[in-house]
Amino acid sequence: MSMTNKQHTVSKTVTLKGTGLHSGEEVTVTIHPAPENHGIVFRRVDLPEQPLIRAVVENVVDTERNTVLEENGIRIGMVEHSLSALAGLEIDNVLIDIDGPELPILDGSARKVADALITAGITTQNSERSFFEIKDPIIFKDEEREIEIMGLPADEFSLSVMIDYNSVVLGNQYASLQKVEDYKREIAPARTFVFFRELEVLWRSDMIKGGSLDNAMVILEREVSQTELDRVADLLGKPRVHGQVHGILSTTKLEFSNEPARHKLLDLLGDLTLIGMPLKGKIIATRPGHWANVEFAKLVKQAIRQEQERNTVPQYDPAGKPVFDIHGIMDLLPHRPPFLLIDRIMELTDQVVVGVKNVTMNEPFFVGHFPAEPVMPGVLVVEAMAQCGGVLVLSTVENPREYSTYFLKIDSVRFKRKVVPGDTLVIKCELVDPIRRGIARMRSRVFVGGKVVTEGEMLAQIVKNT
Repeated sequence: MSMTNKQHTVSKTVTLKGTGLHSGEEVTVTIHPAPENHGIVFRRVDLPEQPLIRAVVENVVDTERNTVLEENGIRIGMVEHSLSALAGLEIDNVLIDIDGPELPILDGSARKVADALITAGITTQNSERSFFEIKDPIIFKDEEREIEIMGLPADEFSLSVMIDYNSVVLGNQYASLQKVEDYKREIAPARTFVFFRELEVLWRSDMIKGGSLDNAMVILEREVSQTELDRVADLLGKPRVHGQVHGILSTTKLEFSNEPARHKLLDLLGDLTLIGMPLKGKIIATRPGHWANVEFAKLVKQAIRQEQERNTVPQYDPAGKPVFDIHGIMDLLPHRPPFLLIDRIMELTDQVVVGVKNVTMNEPFFVGHFPAEPVMPGVLVVEAMAQCGGVLVLSTVENPREYSTYFLKIDSVRFKRKVVPGDTLVIKCELVDPIRRGIARMRSRVFVGGKVVTEGEMLAQIVKNT
């Protein structure tokens, strides 16, 4: 799938109106241009203070028949079709106003949203898009439901979907999207569908008040008598129709012979938008649905966080020239052996410091701390973090030897693995906020072999020596 490298937004505001599938209420949606790196954000203009709901996978709270987002207690549902249209047109940044709890179902596809966006125009922005490249297979699998979604390495993004509902009408269906240019023609028109056997249960659950044969296909899996068709139509308050044996009920003809599979692909693309960045990789989905789509998106988001963490690991070159060697450190800090717990400062800026501590069996604390299985005490790892942070803080004042740093608070400390003789600790401390009135808040992480062993936040105060 050919994908552009620049971010995009809509050229002007565009408005759509329609009925909510579940509520049956009329809803107005207004899509506004948004600045670079804004992302896709919904705004509930029907509520006081017009709260915002970001389109991110962390905000998904329900996947029953649609994808529902919630932020700060405020929900927005039926987001997947609009998200799919935005993704299919490679639009990254928009603010979407809505005056109700769910987006309108429109014709049950993404066609009207895509058409409206194209009519409004698409503006190329200056900032580059950030892609996540799948380098190792990412697999979500539910064997009981025979669901599998795989993300595989590939130079371009593509989607393939296979469905099988053990239905005489549907049978096995397959759909794919190889080029983004094909989205509007090949995927956007594919409408949602529901099985006839589900209608009464959904109606009694108040889930399809706005549903009709104008916005959904009804799949007849078996021969259904006209009497039964009329009973369900009357129950739902819908016009009576004459059904087909083992057929599909719809007021319009099928757009595609494999329209259900294409709609599942449409939904999947919309749900994957919640990852927050476009992908480079091949996605193959078997029997996908909103729940599985979101679980897969969470796995991808986890892989993104892990890669970002790897990318933030400071690179330590033992042959590199330090900013401060042990003599420079002792000239700056009041600590002395055996309580001086950093050997070198390799990087020092206004915001970040990187220090190194080589752990050997000769450390005095190994004499009494688990002698049979020597482990560096976690409190001393934290002390090494603090000393490294002290160098950062003292470097911001004139005549640093006239000051000391005292730690007021240590928060959210996590020990992820033990430190043993032979380990080299690479300690990275960075300011979370600018230093104000001598108070510094820092985030610190300790790495061994590129993996985090300890992390936490520290609050320190710079005090002039008396």
